[in-house]
Amino acid sequence: MKNRTYICIDLKSFYASVECVERGLDPMTTNLVVADPDRSEKTICLAITPSMKALGINNRCRIFEIPKNVDYIIAPPRMQKYIDYAAEIYAIYLRYISKEDIHIYSVDEAFLDITEYLVIYQMNAKEMAMMLMGEVLREVGVRATCGIGTNLYLAKIALDITAKHAVDFIGVLDEQSFRKILWDHTPLTDFWRIGKGTAKTLSRYGINTMRQIAEMDEGFLYTLFGIDAELLIDHAWGREPVTIADIKAYKPKTNCISSGQVLMRDYSFEEGRLIVREMMDLLCLDLVDKGIVTDSVSIQIGYSNALKVESAKGTAKLSKATSADRIILPAVTKLYERIVDRKKPVRRINISCNHVAEENQDDMVQLSLFDHPKEDEAVARNHSVQKAVIDIKKKYGKNAILKGMNYSEAATTRERNRQIGGHKSGE
Repeated sequence: MKNRTYICIDLKSFYASVECVERGLDPMTTNLVVADPDRSEKTICLAITPSMKALGINNRCRIFEIPKNVDYIIAPPRMQKYIDYAAEIYAIYLRYISKEDIHIYSVDEAFLDITEYLVIYQMNAKEMAMMLMGEVLREVGVRATCGIGTNLYLAKIALDITAKHAVDFIGVLDEQSFRKILWDHTPLTDFWRIGKGTAKTLSRYGINTMRQIAEMDEGFLYTLFGIDAELLIDHAWGREPVTIADIKAYKPKTNCISSGQVLMRDYSFEEGRLIVREMMDLLCLDLVDKGIVTDSVSIQIGYSNALKVESAKGTAKLSKATSADRIILPAVTKLYERIVDRKKPVRRINISCNHVAEENQDDMVQLSLFDHPKEDEAVARNHSVQKAVIDIKKKYGKNAILKGMNYSEAATTRERNRQIGGHKSGE
């Protein structure tokens, strides 16, 4: 199998850098945070500039945690602006690399398989990385860092751990240099896919480095982590068999679509029910728009943080796969009323439509002996109304047509329709 060369490019303090570029400022010397000033001082900063990081300020700090003696600019989030910048940067990559060899990992990070392009452009990996980083800086004004590796994992680790210490912001790793440079690196949480929980479990057995994981009995690791131990062991040796081609070809066995929301305050039982109905209504429109149906819906309701109690969870099984809100909304409302404690305030809501499938599959349109023609006609009319609502929203905006419940005092749909990823779109 031919050795491959990957690069992982990260846009440095992306949101904050975009805000600096928009203001004609240098993010390397400007103190700026991206945060919603309309929220309290406890709100988390979405990004801070490198100059603030250099002062020892945590990237995901809260406003009140920033030292009072530091002067800085607060920039309200503009998510659509960041998406537009990311699209412009992606277009730069596409000038040199085919989309089949690019995997967008997040809005500010991408993996590129440059194996075949090194010969085409007569460059080595570092030269190509520098060329792409330079193009992004020259055309968009955003600085980037880069990791180069012989597999996707090593490219990511080179970016996350070694690039930040390099003068040119480029880190390079293969399996041998990984073991030489990073086998004894701490903390383990610096490594991709090792969270605090995994690190804590390993630490209980005196395992605090990748070397110790690699040298540990594999059977013991499988006892601790089950099938996840396979990934941990491979990564401890710097191995990763998955390629971008594998990612592109992956087809999940089952699919779902979901929506989650953390409320700005504690909601009563009745207010929580309203939010569940709002969220489910939008998910139904999403199902119709995508031409898919679901056979069950699950909800998870988290209570007020002050209570420190377990969430309420449950699933509503539908009589048949559908996207009709006239069928799904009553089922989800009934589920909410059944599983949620009326005396406990609600703070977090997650809804998932399970086992989604294309609505035109044969088993989705067959009628049973229990189907009623009039009900089927009502569902068909319902579907037509939903399609009309979607068309209006696409043409005139998400808030162009709303339901009465969306105007309730506790409702959140109108505000959320002006957001992307839970933050202001900036439009």
